[in-house]
Amino acid sequence: MSSAHHKPNASSVQPVQKYALAVRIFHWVGVLLILAAFITINQGDDFIGVHKSIGASFLIWTILRIITRFVTKAPAPVPAPALQTLAAHLVHLALYVVMLAMPITGALMSMYGGRGVSVFGLFELPMIVGVDRDMSKLMNLWHTEFIWTAMWLLIVAHIGAALYHQFVVKDNLIARMR
Repeated sequence: MSSAHHKPNASSVQPVQKYALAVRIFHWVGVLLILAAFITINQGDDFIGVHKSIGASFLIWTILRIITRFVTKAPAPVPAPALQTLAAHLVHLALYVVMLAMPITGALMSMYGGRGVSVFGLFELPMIVGVDRDMSKLMNLWHTEFIWTAMWLLIVAHIGAALYHQFVVKDNLIARMR
């Protein structure tokens, strides 16, 4: 593999700086929780309780993830054009916003509908609002349409950018989260 087209670029010869182990665990367990929430909601009404438990767990997990991200040192940024760096920061920020908004609107939808949110039977989220069917419908709309769509678009952008870095730029960016 000595041909020029397989030669690594300058950024790929730098040592990989990984995120802290806790950050990586929060990332990948978060991925699994999103997948589990998606799978369970598509299994029908018998699984709505499990879906809610996963969503509430994801909310708690995301809050802990954000705290961990603030108290751990991130690896140095990869060299990239300013516009790409800005786009990456904006996508990450938007991902955190939807990762909070998704379970919050789901919980509020239930609470406004007069239904509690149990976390695997261990405890219930406190009922922070009273019954209001119109607000329940609004939270349902936000949860199932707007935030859902934004979340998947952002996830696709995030994965697409990671794959672009891995296979086009070849800077081994994905190794930072392994």
